[in-house]
Amino acid sequence: MQSGLAIEARGLFKAFDGKTAVDGIDIEVPEGSIYGILGPNGAGKTTTLRMLLGIIDPDRGHRTLLGYERPIEAATLVGYLPEERGLYPNMTAREAIAFMGALRSLPLTVGRERGEKMLNANGLGDYVNKPIKSLSKGMAQTVQLFGTIVHRPKLIVLDEPFSGLDAINQGRLENMIREEAAQGATIIFSTHVIAHAERLCERIAIIAAGKLRFEGRVADARDRLRPQVRLKTRAAEGAWRASLPGNAAQADGVWQFELPAGGIEPLLKALIEGGAGIEELSIERPGLHDAFVAIAGEAAAREMQADAAPQEKVI
Repeated sequence: MQSGLAIEARGLFKAFDGKTAVDGIDIEVPEGSIYGILGPNGAGKTTTLRMLLGIIDPDRGHRTLLGYERPIEAATLVGYLPEERGLYPNMTAREAIAFMGALRSLPLTVGRERGEKMLNANGLGDYVNKPIKSLSKGMAQTVQLFGTIVHRPKLIVLDEPFSGLDAINQGRLENMIREEAAQGATIIFSTHVIAHAERLCERIAIIAAGKLRFEGRVADARDRLRPQVRLKTRAAEGAWRASLPGNAAQADGVWQFELPAGGIEPLLKALIEGGAGIEELSIERPGLHDAFVAIAGEAAAREMQADAAPQEKVI
């Protein structure tokens, strides 16, 4: 493993019953970073995470996790929240957290103490001794997240952690992820909601149909597209129109086009000298969604939007 990498994977390949699920994935997750794996459902995100953790072995390829050639040997240093949630319904919230910590070699007494503190600090103090079956889905998922991190792992792996949470609990989870990273943990999570990755991640991998389409910094993904210029003028016609690039399009009185290669200054000079009468002028950097469309294609982006639609519901 290269120095400074919590996870390194090269050429991961996995097939089930002759059907390729993951085809040649390369990933580098720097220590202490927040790293996102983006892609629609069925893209291969969960299979990739399970190979990285050593839950399943790749058919081909190589990976190291926290310096271990056999990732499963680092289990006590990892906190893993799988996509399939599950807690014992009759266990209290505090006991559930302590039990999950014990599975990672944390003494039960320490787990109970930490669990109670975590519940109190996050507005769930009234539910310390309440059974899981009495909690809402969002609360139960929060309890499971606490159990995932109660042993203070060096690496936190979250598979679709925002699924099923309302907007308030999604915000709380984002804050918790930032806090864990600030304390030195490395966090990797999969998601089909681009907005979460854009707000949280320093680096991402984009996976579609089992193939890696991009791996690197979020800024580099966005830089694949040129900034967009929005322009509104008082004058509808004039010599200034010749200064607009050929890709300029107008809608509702507003022109929109890619920032010219020469920059904004020559365009601004031509608009002023041509009597355009600038009312509004802004330069907008492309978002991660635009970059995702450019990298993975419209079809994958539509799948992502369809997958994310149920998250509008409040649970």
